[in-house]
Amino acid sequence: MNKIKNYINGNITCDSTDYLDVIDPSKGEKISEVVLSNKKDFDNAVKSSFESQLKWANITPLKRSRIMSNYKTLIEENINDLAKIVSLEHGKTLDDAKGSVTRGLEVVEFACGIPHLLKGEFSQNVGSNIDSFSIRQPLGICAGITPFNFPAMVPMWMYPISIACGNSFILKPSEKDPSCAIKLAELFTEAGLPDGVFNVINGDKQIVDKILNSNIISSVSFVGSTPVAKYIYETASKNMKRVQALGGAKNHLVVMPDANIDQAVDGIIGAAYGSAGERCMAVSVAVAVGDIADTLVNKINNKAQTLKVAPWTDLSSEMGPLISKEHLDKVKNYIEVGIQEGAKLVLDGRDLKIQGYENGFFVGPTLFDNVTEKMKIYNEEIFGPVLSIVRVKNYEDALKLVNDHPFGNGTSIYTSDGEVSRNFTTNSKIGMVGVNVPIPVPMAFHSFGGWKQSLFGDYAMHGTEGINFYTKLKTITTRWPKSIQSGPEFVMPTN
Repeated sequence: MNKIKNYINGNITCDSTDYLDVIDPSKGEKISEVVLSNKKDFDNAVKSSFESQLKWANITPLKRSRIMSNYKTLIEENINDLAKIVSLEHGKTLDDAKGSVTRGLEVVEFACGIPHLLKGEFSQNVGSNIDSFSIRQPLGICAGITPFNFPAMVPMWMYPISIACGNSFILKPSEKDPSCAIKLAELFTEAGLPDGVFNVINGDKQIVDKILNSNIISSVSFVGSTPVAKYIYETASKNMKRVQALGGAKNHLVVMPDANIDQAVDGIIGAAYGSAGERCMAVSVAVAVGDIADTLVNKINNKAQTLKVAPWTDLSSEMGPLISKEHLDKVKNYIEVGIQEGAKLVLDGRDLKIQGYENGFFVGPTLFDNVTEKMKIYNEEIFGPVLSIVRVKNYEDALKLVNDHPFGNGTSIYTSDGEVSRNFTTNSKIGMVGVNVPIPVPMAFHSFGGWKQSLFGDYAMHGTEGINFYTKLKTITTRWPKSIQSGPEFVMPTN
């Protein structure tokens, strides 16, 4: 049985002898074991990070950029292998896995521009013969705690920028699909990254708490559910760490009566059911405005029934399994709750069985109509292929629906009206907004982050927000006086 250990100081290693099963979600079978790291493993990771960071910070940004460029090339050369690792342990289709690695690669590409991104500002003669300039310096040791749904992309939102800025980085990946993180670390070493700058430690909540309570780690980045994000934020902040903690979502897609209905349906199908709905940017609520609702529901229902649900090894698969038996049961329970609450179950995916994969964690596309704001399936994040249709009379009601929800991660509107579009993008209280785009995930040179209960902390991820998060600003004021001094000054200097 393959045993997945840690990657510390350039080596595959661990002290702990405790392991947790890693399950293939397509078959429901154990495929490997991942170490549950102990205190010694954690201490070794911190020691390695501490000893390497100062040397790494003193390497010029240009040389760091060249190592990052080498890393980019190696990821491109190994992208198919990385995608297979993701698919095997997570279950998502091979194309979806490859796409997620590519989105992470784009952050590496962005980080290659670190010499420009770290440039400060300079002002001459801010006072008589006095100049002032700013520089950005690394925090020290940074840590990332990442979820199961994107074992390549989400970690790559964090560590490439952090490391490019001169920090060392400790990654704690999800114990459900940990192998991709180890492979990414090995490739970084191959690219020329000094040992200890990037360490991967596996484990459960015990390791998370050690990260949060460490007095040596300077920052924590997190993506996961809102309750855990809030816990991460509160605990790490209490311990004087800089924190970015991304939480849950309930993303609404508003369909106006003047929308191109077929484009809207295609967008909804992909965004609601892609990756089995296990995306923080998945569309889980479609808001039908006016008399378009019946047509929208019928078209979504008909198209959803044609989706091919199959394991990732079937290259024609459009949707794979959920991550675990526990999560499968949770999603099925939400469907039952929706029925009990009075929503109309138009399409039920609970009884899906795939020959040869009867023990897999599969659930088919599920569609509810006549969902209301008071229902549990509307208010809570299901994180599965369950789409709710909410009917509203007009645009004002749709916008109110979006803004009143406690989550504020992403939203979209499908319309042909530029005035409506501009009003929506201006007035929706959401961090990421799309117009005729179902999943408005920003490119790496912009930043990813929600509002309200979807983000705890002042910084979003990657882009310039990432640069600011992983560095401290220092402002320096200089004067080179003549050799003869005029004596001490006791008043606040002014112009």
